[in-house]
Amino acid sequence: MPPTQSLTDPQYLRKQYQDASNLNARIRLHREFSTNPYSWQRWLFDHFTFSPGCRVLELGCGPGTLWVENADRIPPDATFLLSDLSEGMVAQAQGALESLFPNFEFQAIDAQEIPISDERFDVVIASHMLYHVPNMEKALSEIRRVLKPGGRLYASTAGRNNLKENRELVTRFDPQLASQIGLSPDSFTLDNGAAQLGTFFATVTQHNYPNALEVTDAQVLTAYLLSGRIHMEGKKKAEFARFVQQALADHCGTFHVTIEGGVFEAVKF
Repeated sequence: MPPTQSLTDPQYLRKQYQDASNLNARIRLHREFSTNPYSWQRWLFDHFTFSPGCRVLELGCGPGTLWVENADRIPPDATFLLSDLSEGMVAQAQGALESLFPNFEFQAIDAQEIPISDERFDVVIASHMLYHVPNMEKALSEIRRVLKPGGRLYASTAGRNNLKENRELVTRFDPQLASQIGLSPDSFTLDNGAAQLGTFFATVTQHNYPNALEVTDAQVLTAYLLSGRIHMEGKKKAEFARFVQQALADHCGTFHVTIEGGVFEAVKF
């Protein structure tokens, strides 16, 4: 069995996000089997406040999905800097958005060392990425530094019980793999995020996104489960695929998965 990989391990992150293939496998599961018909990206965008002429920084932009799915709502008078630790992700976001939006710029940035002057942005967005940051205090300090007074951080994440059925499924297949799936107790989650943000921001408000998954395709679920830290090859991978297929059959063809997602809105004092 390979050694346990942390969500903050730089080697894991470089491999995981060298392109959008792993992320797309996870997006597909949510897109096809979410019980909430209103998409996560549209819901998340609903919670943003963009003042006239504001400057926006996104940390961990991935392939730019947030903006692609909200292309009809992007304010033309605002300026956006989309960034990611992965240069590959930045390139994909740039390829998807640069020709459509002249007010977008793109840059590879580590959230722990943001190469931007103080009080530059009105809004910082960190969508499901802070649990990847090794030094949370350093990252939040940097985010606060580049925000203007009264500026807002929108930080989305998952809850403690998010995808718990997936963890249980993997554990039944191989208990040694249990540590390779899900967030660790000390990760940035909906359960502890407000306390972490409260040290750096004046007010913190939490909004929860109601959702669950009712999965009916074993191949899509298997691809999702193998898109993260779990590594299998050959015979064991085939055995796992059959195990997932049987799990769906045992649940009458529909596998329920708990979803806990939401966003914190934190205002700089």
